[in-house]
Amino acid sequence: MPRWVTPAEIADLLTPGMTVFVAGGAAEPRAIGHALRAQPAASAGVTYVGAVFPGARATPFADLHPQSRLQTCMLTPGLRALHAAGRVDLVPLQYRAIYDWLEREVPVDIALLQVAAPDAQDRCAFGLRVDFAPAVLAKARLVVAEINAALPVLPGCPTLPIAAIDYAVAVDRPPGMEPPAAIDATARAIGAEIARWVRDGDCLQVGVGSIPDAALAALAEHNDLGVHSGMIAHGIAALARRGVITGARKRADRGRIVTGFVTGDGDTYAWARQAPELLLRPVDYTHDHGVLAGIDHFVAINSAVEVDLFGQINTEMIGGRQHSGTGGGLDFMRGALRARGGRSIVALAATAAGGTVSRIVPALARGTVATAPRTDADIVITEHGAARIRYLDTEARARALIEIAAPEFREALRAAWAQR
Repeated sequence: MPRWVTPAEIADLLTPGMTVFVAGGAAEPRAIGHALRAQPAASAGVTYVGAVFPGARATPFADLHPQSRLQTCMLTPGLRALHAAGRVDLVPLQYRAIYDWLEREVPVDIALLQVAAPDAQDRCAFGLRVDFAPAVLAKARLVVAEINAALPVLPGCPTLPIAAIDYAVAVDRPPGMEPPAAIDATARAIGAEIARWVRDGDCLQVGVGSIPDAALAALAEHNDLGVHSGMIAHGIAALARRGVITGARKRADRGRIVTGFVTGDGDTYAWARQAPELLLRPVDYTHDHGVLAGIDHFVAINSAVEVDLFGQINTEMIGGRQHSGTGGGLDFMRGALRARGGRSIVALAATAAGGTVSRIVPALARGTVATAPRTDADIVITEHGAARIRYLDTEARARALIEIAAPEFREALRAAWAQR
């Protein structure tokens, strides 16, 4: 059984040179992080490693001490300034590769995570988020967990025995809430176009935000949809309640909603607690190319910052600066393209900055990475229509992409393409 300690006592476990894994999002042990922030000297020489730290503010494990480091694979608004200042290291990996990196390459002295209270069998559920923690628990020298009495226990969520936890911290903190995004006319138009590419019985992967929410809302009259996604939120819960999502036509995980984590508001969490169809799995399953290729009629729906006329897709940089991270989009894109009857959709508004900047561009700017190369592009959608470019030659795909750009930028795009 674990030794029960206070958050402040975790500082005594740290020594210079250690590598400490920190679970992200709803699994992040924030009470421990805030306690370490009050004891900065304890983190001197410590490297904190995490796959993703969602949220609009910096994780409490960032910038703990001038001689501590945070390695992550995703930047958020709270981490961008620290990254620009050289205090946060970004490791550019696709989601599936992050799991392998953590499992095979990262030496883990301490694993920090958050789990739900133990059940009658003394097992603790991972709560709302599984994704990366299983990659490190078996090899971590010490496992330290906040055991949160307020963390929901979801059906189909993996558990670990409380005996596998070396140090436990008792907390009673409700999960963070993510309200639905506001859907404007542009998102609604894009969502309607996405829905035209989805057929009854398809299996969906979709993220969160106004465009995914609009797409899901536009699917309200579809039938027997399935879900296999890295994350799910409000829109999936609404369609499941409506009976649109049944998973009845899936070969693998028939009838189940497969995801790595659940996010949303109280209404979403209330649904999730009573949803026996939920099946939470780590990233080595949710994002595995072989698993995805075996899902018939798999439709991946992802977003982008910009798409150039070659079909190169940038999902992570704005103005030549790192904005987020590589994420799992390319894993799902490639899985969909290998699946029988699969489709990969990249959706984005045609303009940014109040309509002054086209997001269909002649070519990615120097210093901007292509998150997805042109060879992985399939269907690109804006509020002006859809272009299926996968099997088009270079000239034809440029013409097709110009036709879904904002009308006021099309002539300039044609001229730039002619002068390349």
